[in-house]
Amino acid sequence: MAGALLLTTQAALAAPPADWNELPATDITLFYPGVSPVEWITKGTEHGGARALKKGETCADCHSEEAGDMGKKIVGGAKLEPSPIAGKAPFINARVQAAHDGQNLYLRFSWQQPAASGAAKMDAKNPVKLAYMLEAGAQVELAEQGGCWGSCHNGVRTMPGGDEQKTKYVKDGSLAAGVYYDLNQWRSGENKAYDGHIAEARVMEGGSALKGATGGQNGGTWSVVFTRAFAGGQGDVTLEPGKVYNFGFAIHDDHASGRYHHVSLGYQLGIDAEAGITAKRL
Repeated sequence: MAGALLLTTQAALAAPPADWNELPATDITLFYPGVSPVEWITKGTEHGGARALKKGETCADCHSEEAGDMGKKIVGGAKLEPSPIAGKAPFINARVQAAHDGQNLYLRFSWQQPAASGAAKMDAKNPVKLAYMLEAGAQVELAEQGGCWGSCHNGVRTMPGGDEQKTKYVKDGSLAAGVYYDLNQWRSGENKAYDGHIAEARVMEGGSALKGATGGQNGGTWSVVFTRAFAGGQGDVTLEPGKVYNFGFAIHDDHASGRYHHVSLGYQLGIDAEAGITAKRL
C-alpha cells in the first residue's frame, strides 16, 4: 500500500480534529510478546514481577522503559517464543492522540512501518490490523495493571498446545455483570472496522458505538483514526467526562495474525481527566 492511500470505513463520520499536529501525543512502545499469557505473568516462579502485581503495581510501572528490549529478547527466541520468525520486528514505536467533542471520542494511532520479515503471510488480506480495548471500573481481573493481558490465556488458539476453537476471553466474563473489554479493530486490506467485545469469548461484532475508522500509509508512516460515540450498545463501554478507563492496543504488522502481534502494556485513557492518554474537548 504505497503513497498517500486513505481508507475509509464509512462515508459519514463525525468530524475528527482538523489538524492532529496541534494536539499532544503520547509515545508508547509496543513489543513482541511471544508466549507470555496471563498465567505466565502471574506465576512467581516464572515471572519476577508476579509479586509486584499482587501488591498492585502495574506492568507499565516496571517495564515501560524497557519494552523494546523485551521485544528483542523474545522475538529472537531467547525467551517465551518457541517458534521465532526470522526478521520479525521486535517492537514498534507508536504515537497515540485523543480528543472528543462531547459526544464522540477520536483516537489517532501513528507509527513507522517496520521492515517486512519476508515470512509467509498469515493474513493474506490484511497487511496491517490495529485494535484497541477499553475497560471500565477494573471489573476484568488485571485490566488496570496489565491492559489487554487479562484476555490472553495459554489455552487459546495459536498458543502452543492451545485449543484451536478457543478465542481470547476474560475470567468470569459477563456482559451483564460488566466484566468485559470493549474491542474496536481496523483492518487495512478489508477496509473495514469491527466493533466487538471480549467476555466469555471474543466477539468481533455486535457493538454500536464505533462510527467508523480511517487509515492509510504515507511515506512509510501509518496512521489510523477511530471515531467512537460515547454511548453505544452491547459490549460498548459508556464514556463520561471526568472519568478514566483502562486502555491497551495492538498492531498486527506484516500480515500477522493471532498472537504474532505487537502489544502495548496497560495504560489509562482519560476523558477530560489526567491520565497517560487524555482526550480533551475540541
